[in-house]
Amino acid sequence: MNDSSVDTKSRRSLLKGAVLLAGVATIPLLANDRDVFAAGKLAKADAKYQDKPNAGNDCDDCLHFIPGAIRKAIGTCKVVEGTVDPHGYCIAFTPKPRRD
Repeated sequence: MNDSSVDTKSRRSLLKGAVLLAGVATIPLLANDRDVFAAGKLAKADAKYQDKPNAGNDCDDCLHFIPGAIRKAIGTCKVVEGTVDPHGYCIAFTPKPRRD
């Protein structure tokens, strides 16, 4: 075995170890937000949710909105955690496809 072969193996081992260490170090950070992370939803503040429409766009016209029991009742969202007003708005707003 020559010296360059040993150096390459050592560098490769060092890089693999660094990547593994970086991955393990992030686990405690994710554990703090595990409920939101598991649900895959944003906090209202992160989505800039507001209880009023924005330029005519509101939650009940959004693809992500899940309506409540009756038409204008408080509902939920596929993206934002908690309950949302049908006339609310956030930056995840995605218009429903038009039915022609």
